[in-house]
Amino acid sequence: MNSDDLISMAKRVWLAIWRASVIALWVIRGLLRTAWSIARGPIIVALNVIAALIVLFEEWGWRPLSAFIARLAKYAPIAAVERWIASLPPYAALFAIALPTTLLLPLKFVAVWLLANNHFASATLLFLGAKLASTALIARVFILTKPALMRIAWFAHLYDWFVPWKDALFAQIRASWVWRYGRMLKTRIKLMLTRAWSRVQPGLADRWRRWTGLELPRQLRK
Repeated sequence: MNSDDLISMAKRVWLAIWRASVIALWVIRGLLRTAWSIARGPIIVALNVIAALIVLFEEWGWRPLSAFIARLAKYAPIAAVERWIASLPPYAALFAIALPTTLLLPLKFVAVWLLANNHFASATLLFLGAKLASTALIARVFILTKPALMRIAWFAHLYDWFVPWKDALFAQIRASWVWRYGRMLKTRIKLMLTRAWSRVQPGLADRWRRWTGLELPRQLRK
């Protein structure tokens, strides 16, 4: 076999490999399109649910927790700490936002240890407690330090980009069926809790009056 035959054979082999590759790519493309058409619906639903949960967390978690911490500022020591946090320089304020998560991180490790030792209830309660505490503190610290943070150019630029994008995304989420169902579910749960509390509140108020000689706190009489 001379060199021309070898070159001709090499060309034919290369051409066969090329054609096989093209066919394989078309087959893979078709399979991926078919898989996407099947999985697209569930994936979009799952993403809508995740996005709706994020919005629910902001409205039912971030804001109420921040408001709860703000009410504690009526106590002089906490008010003094808040004034000190609000007076921090920009990058110290940025560090202060990360501080609650850092301080409560050991509790999450303890929760993992409890989970590994089959203390599921204790681990869950500890993890949720640490998460709620860190969220409340971060929300409040952010409100206090926002003026200082906005003096950092890159942070202000990122914030000015993120907030309109988030608002537009949340507007779409609030128009989704997941969000509407969540609102309906929230209203239903709130109504059930109100009815349950109205049934137990008189007896609780009576016991509180007998034990303490005082009326039930006004916040609990609603």
